[in-house]
Amino acid sequence: MTFVVGEDCINCKHTDCVEVCPVDCFYEGPNFLVIHPDECIDCALCEPECPVDAIFSEDELPESQQVFLELNAELAEIWPNITEMKDAMPESEEWAGKPNKLALLER
Repeated sequence: MTFVVGEDCINCKHTDCVEVCPVDCFYEGPNFLVIHPDECIDCALCEPECPVDAIFSEDELPESQQVFLELNAELAEIWPNITEMKDAMPESEEWAGKPNKLALLER
């Protein structure tokens, strides 16, 4: 099983989760983070660290977020690994909790 970064991360990209990951399985795109499913050890340390609740256990991923399971796997193969915390995106507070952000995902 793996953890999955969902829609709420788009245009927020907080990296608190990256700091606690013992296996460095996060990858960074322009406005979104993903978890590599083959590297995640299901430790659950990242989930409570996300200030916008964008991380889900695969078995608790809401139906509306299922597309993100595949997106995390796909994008983790092409984006660079991130291992240190960075500042969130400048307008992250304005984007937090807004629905229907998938179209804004930058590859």
